[in-house]
Amino acid sequence: MGVVQSRIPQGAEPGPTPADIEAGLSAALASVMSGARRRAGRDGDRQVDTAHLLHSLLEYEPQVRAVFDGGPQVARLLGYLVQRSIGYGLQWQGTVEDSGAVPLVAAAKETVLSPAAAGAMEAALDRAVLRGEPQADGVDLLAALAADPECRAVEVLRSAGVDVGELLLRIEGGRETGCESGWTSAR
Repeated sequence: MGVVQSRIPQGAEPGPTPADIEAGLSAALASVMSGARRRAGRDGDRQVDTAHLLHSLLEYEPQVRAVFDGGPQVARLLGYLVQRSIGYGLQWQGTVEDSGAVPLVAAAKETVLSPAAAGAMEAALDRAVLRGEPQADGVDLLAALAADPECRAVEVLRSAGVDVGELLLRIEGGRETGCESGWTSAR
């Protein structure tokens, strides 16, 4: 029998487990995660990637939609994401999204998060902790997705004409004011 090698570098702390991630999600973000899992299953994808998460955020989270420049931008984003789910547009189906950040993470019900999606979930939890909140919300996850320039969600955002740098500034500006309406008026 051979020795099994750990995928975690020696001396590194292991990342959060799927149970840790689930416990750190607000009820609304848990619904987003469930929607992303269902979408990945319907699409025949082997894992939940960042585009699945973005799609579910836009569908289920009014706070996330409020961050964008109004309805037309959200409609364009949803259009790209729907094209992807029916096999048109951005061609990722059946491929693995890997920014190289973390190993694949199995989540509840044997659904696997892509490395980039797992990293985004971790980053969303970290953002919540920095704000003094026990659970991440949809805007935390949107910020984490937008902060990874190599992920599929950012590719979708750019394809829909979203300035990702400006999006991140709007999120931070809204968080600093503590007012969701700051997102819709910030420019």
